[in-house]
Amino acid sequence: MPKKKAVALNYQPEQQHGAPRIVAVGEGHVAEKILDLARSYGIPVVEDVELVDRLARFSPGTEIPPQLYEAVARVLAFIYSLENEKKHR
Repeated sequence: MPKKKAVALNYQPEQQHGAPRIVAVGEGHVAEKILDLARSYGIPVVEDVELVDRLARFSPGTEIPPQLYEAVARVLAFIYSLENEKKHR
């Protein structure tokens, strides 16, 4: 069974220019810690094995590469829609 992987992204369009940045990458136990931290802070977690595999090749602090903009934009749009739903409840 392959080890679980996790990648954390940060994007604050009102504060930064450019693409979202990778802020954490981990496998196995480290991946579980990343996911636990995200959940404990109420940060949405989206499971996309293929996208995580592609993003995990980059180091923290790296902007996501242009070839992944569309995939990451779909994730961000999903997260924004979740946040919007919460506001309107």
